[in-house]
Amino acid sequence: MTAASEEVVLEKILSKIEALKVDQERLTEQFEKLSTNSRLAANGIQISPSSSIQTILKDDKQATVIENTPVSPTTSTIASASYPNRVILTTYPSQHGIKPVTLNWGASGPKERGPIIASRHAGSLKKRNAIGAYGGSYCIYRALAIAIGDLPSNHRPNFDMTDPVYKIGPHSTWFDPEKIVSLDPFGHEAPIIFKEEYENGLDIRPTIAITKAHMTMAEMEMSVKKGTLNVDGKIVINSRGDLAVSKAAVEPVWYLPGVAKRFGIEESLLRRALFEDTGGMYPELITRPDLKVFLPPIGGISVYIFGNPEYISDPSKKLTLRVHDECNGSDVFGSDICTCRPYLIYGIEECAKQAQQGGVGVIVYFRKEGRALGEVTKYLVYNARKRQAGGDTANNYFLRTECIAGVKDMRFQALMPDILHWLGIQKIDRMMSMSNMKHDAIVGSGIPILERVPIPEELIPEDSRVEIDAKIASGYFTSGDVMNENQLAQVKGRDWEDIEH
Repeated sequence: MTAASEEVVLEKILSKIEALKVDQERLTEQFEKLSTNSRLAANGIQISPSSSIQTILKDDKQATVIENTPVSPTTSTIASASYPNRVILTTYPSQHGIKPVTLNWGASGPKERGPIIASRHAGSLKKRNAIGAYGGSYCIYRALAIAIGDLPSNHRPNFDMTDPVYKIGPHSTWFDPEKIVSLDPFGHEAPIIFKEEYENGLDIRPTIAITKAHMTMAEMEMSVKKGTLNVDGKIVINSRGDLAVSKAAVEPVWYLPGVAKRFGIEESLLRRALFEDTGGMYPELITRPDLKVFLPPIGGISVYIFGNPEYISDPSKKLTLRVHDECNGSDVFGSDICTCRPYLIYGIEECAKQAQQGGVGVIVYFRKEGRALGEVTKYLVYNARKRQAGGDTANNYFLRTECIAGVKDMRFQALMPDILHWLGIQKIDRMMSMSNMKHDAIVGSGIPILERVPIPEELIPEDSRVEIDAKIASGYFTSGDVMNENQLAQVKGRDWEDIEH
């Protein structure tokens, strides 16, 4: 970008900031008026909708009523107790009192890097160094809990006894500002590393949690009974096929300059798109170019480890991996229109076997429902596929998605390898995936894949042949033949009449 173009972008940002300041003042006036109206109405005082806040407060008699008359708890009094009277729509770098805690992404240590602070609590608001809110997509439910009075707005968690139950890292990739840009590598240790800062009032929260559990799955019990999975008492615990697993839950934390570079775009364009195309959800994406970290309200990641977690970063140990993107219909409810659950189950079993052989298995589960298009869009596509002329055929598999969503896939695997670098993975011996996008993203990030393992033919449901054959034709890995257009047209899924009967 040239100096002239940078100046144009800066002028546009400054103009936007000034417009937001005006809008904030206008909204504050309207909010104060609305709050006062509610309080007056609770005391039987009627006022004109066109009255200004200044006119209302100039009336000494009504002002006395507001101050001295007891009012039963209402939504307005709850709001006044939970939030300051003035609505803070956004903040600005030069605003009085704004002094974000220093944050150096990719620094040589967590203390040098600094904590990630996204809270708007009174003690943290002016020191925030991150845009967004803790909790990923669940931050909306937290706001609802506060609104209805179930959760105090100033609640501070007690993190005693929540420490990770096994050790991950640190790895060299944690200190590389380009290797990990979509999660906080110290997210699981935040309450430990920054305990003093937390106790002194800063609202610092973990974005990763690490625990252990047992898994019970009907398919594992079937495999034990068939003799394809052995009970060893350590990985496969009993004849029911229960599996011992170590787990991690990860919430997204985006370092915006790194995310922009990963996708090959300017940071200013990324910020503008995240602001404009979410209904203006986070104005600070525009008004606070000094804040480089964003906690997006999207789904997170689950990691399931079979075997010793320490083996993950040991290149002398064999590692089996499946990276799986959420498919609620298949993964949970067993829909047979795709191969998602069968491939996931196969991956889990192979991970368990790898652990029994002295290696380690890892399942990484991303919340990217329907190729990150969402379940509503996915079901609309199902309908269009079944109703199109000629029926549900493999040659038109992606066409129906593009007609509805405008794009056939929005998972964009560019950020996916970050979780692998957080785990310290140096190589993948067996990759339980046929996806070319996942393969290229992982290898492109510097992690070699030694073997790619496709889903066995006998595990592919009949109605999902449309999906798998179309994906293979589009570039998915296969050890078999790739169909041409005419052959794809002959691969047809179930009709509505077949589903009804």
